[in-house]
Amino acid sequence: QVQLVESGGGLVQAGGSLRLSCACSGGTFSVYHMGWFRRAPGKERDLVAAIGGAYNTNYTDSVKGRFTIARDSAQNMLYLQMNTLKPEDTAVYYCNTWPPLREYWGQGTQVTVSS
Repeated sequence: QVQLVESGGGLVQAGGSLRLSCACSGGTFSVYHMGWFRRAPGKERDLVAAIGGAYNTNYTDSVKGRFTIARDSAQNMLYLQMNTLKPEDTAVYYCNTWPPLREYWGQGTQVTVSS
């Protein structure tokens, strides 16, 4: 049974940093493209960053230069280092494959950035 569990969220002031983690189990995730997604209040869930099996990365424009996605394929872990956080980064953050699979959505982790 595949399970993705996000952690590392919290409340932080604008300009601060957080590191999100995603523990992947029940599958061979090293072969998948993986991504971090977020759902802000009143908005749809969108892709924030993605990483391929060859560690190639892509970011949505609003986080370029501030967020870094990384993976440890040996440990089946996915990370998102978030620096210079802004109030508009406030959202629930999720990890999933890219493209996402419906059955893999977890509970997410809340990130709240205060101004």
